[in-house]
Formats: sequence, structure tokens, C-alpha cells
Amino acid sequence: MNFTKLAIPDVVLIEAQVFGDERGFFFESFKQSEFEEHCGKYSFVQDNHSKSTKGILRGLHYQLLNPQGKLVRVTRGEVFDVAVDLRKNSSTFGQWVSALLSEDNKRMLWVPPGFAHGFYVTSGEAEFQYKCTDYYAPGDEYSILWDDKTLNIGWPIDIDPITSDKDGAGLVFVDAPKFQDI
Repeated sequence: MNFTKLAIPDVVLIEAQVFGDERGFFFESFKQSEFEEHCGKYSFVQDNHSKSTKGILRGLHYQLLNPQGKLVRVTRGEVFDVAVDLRKNSSTFGQWVSALLSEDNKRMLWVPPGFAHGFYVTSGEAEFQYKCTDYYAPGDEYSILWDDKTLNIGWPIDIDPITSDKDGAGLVFVDAPKFQDI
């Protein structure tokens, strides 16, 4: 696997070595020892899988008291994936990075605890899978508005995005709770 630190170095793009022929393909999608070497010593406790259609925007989500690191990938379609640094003591606080993840490029993105995360579906349909380092905690969920003016994320929006009511009522960045000790 190839591990590439992005402009926010704690966010890592992971590219697997894919072996393919006329029968299909094979690749190793996760190996604990390599992940720890390049991303840190984390354990995963929950796997999630979502399906969305073109124009769906999910996020920007995070948990404050039970922060989740997420190892994300797309197994069908394509998404524009975003991580926003919410760690007040970080030199990249308030900055964001993105990556196109698709079934074709088979890339994964490591989004560590202390970040808000979201994605926009750019293909007709997408299936999104991710591993989490902590459990979902319903009373501890927050959402930052996807079109927050302070963050100014360069979403590749070609149609008006469809969001959940919760995401549509998200907080602006300046009012959103931040991480103090991560």
C-alpha cells in the first residue's frame, strides 16, 4: 500500500496495490500493522455502509466527547470526500483537505479523531463504507454547514445538493464546538 500525507499531514490517502486480470481484481484493503506504521495506533470498533444517489451531500459530521477516526472508501460510484481540522491546538486548525474516492481508483482516506467529515456524491449512485474508532453516540453528534463561508470548501457541486434536515440545520464553523485536547 502507498500512504500519502495530504496538506493536513494527519489525514492520509491510502492507495492499494491492485492485481487484476480478465477475471477481475484483488487487493488488500486493510492491514493493521501497515496502518499503525503510517497512520497511528488505532483500533476500529464499528463498520458502516451507506448508499446515496448523485447530488447527496452528507456532513460535515463529528462527535465531540466520543471522537471518531474514520477509514473511508467507496465501493461503488464516486464521491468528493472532505475532512476539516477542528483541533484548536493544531497548526492546520480550520483548514480542509479533500480527495476523490471511487470504485475505480480504490483509494481510501484516513480521517483521524478531531476532524469533521463529509462527502458529496458525484456519480449516479455511490456506496460508501467506513471503519470507526469509536461507537456512534447519538447525543454527541454535531454538523457544520457544508457551505460555511469561513471554511469555503471547494465542493464540485453541479446540482443543488440534497442534505438531511439535520445537516441543513448545521452550525456555522465559528459557532461549532471544537476539540481542545486532541
